[in-house]
Amino acid sequence: MSNEGSRSFPAGFTWGAATSAYQIEGAWDRDGKGESIWDRYAHTPGRILDGTTGDVACGHYDRWQDDIALMAEMGLTAYRFSFNWPRILPNGRGQINEAGLAFYSDLVDGLLSAGIEPFPTLYHWELPQVLEEEGGWLSRATVDAFEEYTGVVVDRLGDRIRHWATINEPWVAANLGYGMGLHAPGQTGSDLEAGHHLMLAHGRAAKLIRERTHDAEVGIVLNLWPQSPASDSADDALATRLGDGVANRWYLDPLAGRGYPEDVCDYLGTDLEFVHAGDLDDIATPIDFLGINYYSRNTIVSERDRTTGRLGWTVEYPGPKTAMGWAIDPDGLTEILERVHQDYPFTDYRITECGAAFDDVVNASGDVADDDRTAFLAGHVAAAHRAIEAGVPLSSFFVWSLFDNFEWGMGLSKRFGIVHVDFETLTRRVKASGRWYSGVIADNGLITEPQQPSRKVTPNE
Repeated sequence: MSNEGSRSFPAGFTWGAATSAYQIEGAWDRDGKGESIWDRYAHTPGRILDGTTGDVACGHYDRWQDDIALMAEMGLTAYRFSFNWPRILPNGRGQINEAGLAFYSDLVDGLLSAGIEPFPTLYHWELPQVLEEEGGWLSRATVDAFEEYTGVVVDRLGDRIRHWATINEPWVAANLGYGMGLHAPGQTGSDLEAGHHLMLAHGRAAKLIRERTHDAEVGIVLNLWPQSPASDSADDALATRLGDGVANRWYLDPLAGRGYPEDVCDYLGTDLEFVHAGDLDDIATPIDFLGINYYSRNTIVSERDRTTGRLGWTVEYPGPKTAMGWAIDPDGLTEILERVHQDYPFTDYRITECGAAFDDVVNASGDVADDDRTAFLAGHVAAAHRAIEAGVPLSSFFVWSLFDNFEWGMGLSKRFGIVHVDFETLTRRVKASGRWYSGVIADNGLITEPQQPSRKVTPNE
């Protein structure tokens, strides 16, 4: 259909919402769970913008049954979540914490009973702190530990889970965690080596999942940003090409069996001494789907060092912005989907995160009329539909996020959810955007009329 308000998606299209363990679970030190790098990082004064931690977050560890009921009420057909590695293996390897595995086993069973397909991610940045102290993602031993952890989870849950993502956003985990020091573990200057080990962990985990399951699908999740030059200057064009190489091709190319892009290696001056024989073959293990997290477009402004003349760049976000300061650009989603499908051999794409933070307010009637988020999602759902019309084999759309949650370095100060969470009472309220999304799911496409408000869910229900 050509009507913007009534675009139907292919039969069987998956509509879901996404979360991650540290951002919603809480219970950070209960029932035998070990410490993660985010537990340590958030407890370090000055690391988190508002001084909060994920110790409680949304309290999902105690409220998962109510949360599944809310998902079912909203009509979700799938739920993307992550396992907290030290909840399952407190020391990163070795002895299994049965209570932790039981929590996720019960969660999976509850989702399936509610008719909601589980889409778990093995690693959404919850590295056991003990492994970080042994070198973290700068050590190849962490790759071996991740393979062991994958085996533990797959052996216990592989009979019920059909869709597995290995690593979430290796660029963020490596660059912000080991390059810029803005995420846990807060290190600087070692992002390339950390990123390589994350990718190697993905490849080995993908192989293991295939070996130990029969009909499971396995993939990886990348955050991809279309790159656009700020002007038609030659420097802006070159910086945009390099920016794309650093942000996108550095991870897409090795997944496709092409190794790391030579132009970026030359620019960064790396000889890839951390790459061992066989690594690139492992990383290029075929995947069944590529998960894409999309939030905005990068507009590249080139700059040259006055002393050396070396080319560099900054990123700008012109036009309307979210509360994160990111440009609102639905066309960028269509663009990145079409570009990746044209340039790479992947056969199935899933939008594993797409959403926006806005400054939500609970009004006098107890509702959250987040029209800006509804408009954001409507624009991006339409953009996803345009990509399908252009021939992109897109099969899923997951909103980020199901709940307002602990937004990493921003703490509890930024709200992405289609469900509002009162962080004092842990009361859930489905926002107007959540009701709108329920209608999209029901119609398998864009609709014009919002659904009726959902009930509130409180901790003692």
